[in-house]
Amino acid sequence: MNRFAVIDLGTNTFHLLIVDMQKGAPSSILFKKRIYVSLASEGISNIGAAPYARGLNCLNQFASIMDEYQVDALKAFGTAALRNARNAKDFIIDVKKQTGIDVEIIAGSREALLIHRGVSEVVPFDMNPSLIMDIGGGSVEFVLCNKEEVFWSKSFKIGVAVLFNKFHKADPISADGLIDLEDFLEEHTQALLEIIKKYSVKQLIGASGTFDVLVDMLGEDKISAHHFLLDLDRFEHWRKMVLPMSIEQRLDIPKLPKQRAEYIVVAVQLLKFVLDRSDIETMKVSSYAMKEGILEEMLQNQG
Repeated sequence: MNRFAVIDLGTNTFHLLIVDMQKGAPSSILFKKRIYVSLASEGISNIGAAPYARGLNCLNQFASIMDEYQVDALKAFGTAALRNARNAKDFIIDVKKQTGIDVEIIAGSREALLIHRGVSEVVPFDMNPSLIMDIGGGSVEFVLCNKEEVFWSKSFKIGVAVLFNKFHKADPISADGLIDLEDFLEEHTQALLEIIKKYSVKQLIGASGTFDVLVDMLGEDKISAHHFLLDLDRFEHWRKMVLPMSIEQRLDIPKLPKQRAEYIVVAVQLLKFVLDRSDIETMKVSSYAMKEGILEEMLQNQG
């Protein structure tokens, strides 16, 4: 039995997952925690002093927890915020000095394939092409695949922290902000729009933060323990309800984490943009994503 830990240093949240795993047997989750760090709260191009300190504090906590659990092997991965920030190298050096944790910054293309690997653990694909969408703070990963192969994958710098800072300048969001957001997405996702048209994608599988929130907001139709169905009509009704709300009103929405209330409007608009420009008829959610993909890779590499 191997005791593995994965740390995902996302733009919005840092996640720690500790599991016992062995080949041919189900994994056993020993510890799971997420802390909202908001590395991009002062901008995506540089980690500000406050989020820098929050990140170090979080990883010191994680290091103590891993010592307590006597972890055999660790992988710590940085994504969009650390790919883009000018002072990411300084942050990684400070993390190593304070905690002993080695953080690897992974390319968006590798992130997308790890997400696919994690989702594949819990979502059964058929021969029809499906689109996986993972909405992060700094980037959004898309993977077009079926049960046999990955046809295409790409990471786009259109994460919710990016979109919020660019377009959600009035509260509630302004009509001009919505128009500018849509124009921006149209301009920056041409490769995606072409591929979903070419393959006539009918199924979307959402992974990570925004989709986890939507499962809580819309009510879950559970397919299996880590696999859910979201109703498209319910989503559209909820999106229209949230759109004109102020931050104070959004903070009062039951079950909506206060850390998500800021970004939820641009997140649902991004999802609507993809749905409107595709033939998607079914929307599912996987609670497995990159972390679980990394764990599977770690297990395989154990030989």
